[in-house]
Amino acid sequence: MNTYETAAHQTRALVIHPRLKSPPASGGTAELRDPEARLEEATGLALAIELDVVGSEVMTVNRPRPSTLIGGGQIERLGPMMEGLEVDVLVVDATLTPIQQRNLERECKVKVIDRTQLILEIFGARARTHEGRLQVELASLSFQRSRLVRSWTHLERQRGGAGFLGGPGERQIELDRRLIDERIVRLKRELEEVKRTRELHRGARKRVPFPVVALVGYTNAGKSTLFNHLSGASVMAEDLLFATLDPTMRRIDLPGGRTVIVSDTVGFISDLPTHLVAAFRATLEEVVEADLILHVRDISHPDTAAQKEDVLSVLRDLDVDDETRPGRTIEVQNKIDRLTAEDREALANQAANANLPTVPLSAVTGEGIPDLVARIDDILGANDQTRTFEVDLSDGAALAWLHAHGEILSQEGEGTHAMVTVTLSPTDLARYEKRFVRPAP
Repeated sequence: MNTYETAAHQTRALVIHPRLKSPPASGGTAELRDPEARLEEATGLALAIELDVVGSEVMTVNRPRPSTLIGGGQIERLGPMMEGLEVDVLVVDATLTPIQQRNLERECKVKVIDRTQLILEIFGARARTHEGRLQVELASLSFQRSRLVRSWTHLERQRGGAGFLGGPGERQIELDRRLIDERIVRLKRELEEVKRTRELHRGARKRVPFPVVALVGYTNAGKSTLFNHLSGASVMAEDLLFATLDPTMRRIDLPGGRTVIVSDTVGFISDLPTHLVAAFRATLEEVVEADLILHVRDISHPDTAAQKEDVLSVLRDLDVDDETRPGRTIEVQNKIDRLTAEDREALANQAANANLPTVPLSAVTGEGIPDLVARIDDILGANDQTRTFEVDLSDGAALAWLHAHGEILSQEGEGTHAMVTVTLSPTDLARYEKRFVRPAP
């Protein structure tokens, strides 16, 4: 059962997006974002944890107040509104300080959660793997530790030591912080073990090497729908923010005979809490190791340009952007089925002048998927080599291996032998020669 839902009552929420009239120069994408689109995203986050959103509003903030973020007049106006709507929780689409959160709860007389808590709730509800749960707990505890404001200081110190000889013990806040710190240390140790296991699995894959194609993109861009279409899998794919949290990998065969591993990863989002950025770094390791990255964009979204910049910023932090690894990223412009004919034509013109390879498609209808598969095959095959081997016709294993791993260009039989001309990746070429080609005497 969800944290904010009971059997008798679904929690009613009011969502507000504070639009700062003079946003701070953070170097991010705030100036690119439409406030209404940002409010819609925050509402989607609230719906993702099954809150009953009964109202939403963009609230202009001329001068942020250190005590409450929004102004006193706005708080006074919110009171009757929330009472009339029977609101249980106020969702503020911003990062609140502990003092701001506490003061808002006192003034509004309802529970207040900010953007960070909202995302943490979603991650906590969706994580399925052991690693995912560990990461969520680590992020939650890191966040809780920052919330330990001095609300406990009225309590006397807990007495330490034995009998009357013990000196002053810990205040409650100090005890809470120590318990949290101890749990964080244990979680980090467990995650290191998980990371070592993941590295072993990656090493095993390298011994039977297939190229890895990683799907990345803003949350709800359609990555899982595309992943299901490419792989025939049934990963949860809904019109829902953060539908995928745990990375999923599937093996697929391309039309040219090449086998690749496709990896579906967690979606990115603007203003991702720093606790989560650190905790979920491990889930992005598959992206770092990938041979090819598919950057999936919801090209129909009004904030698609800002979303693209958010994703590229994360990729730059991972040193896997097109500048560090040129030619290893394809921009997948998804959801073209939602565009008008004029928008499609404009998109085609932009693609012709783009630096990155771009493929417009619809993961729902399948339009453009064959073009994407062909582009993946072309990029991964850029370094392929064509060789001719003399194969004993009685050696069925060698012939089968070439047919399974390469593209046969010709096969001409002469007596008991055949001359087979085949295109192979450098890795498969080395594997074939090691396994089947005997050194000259």
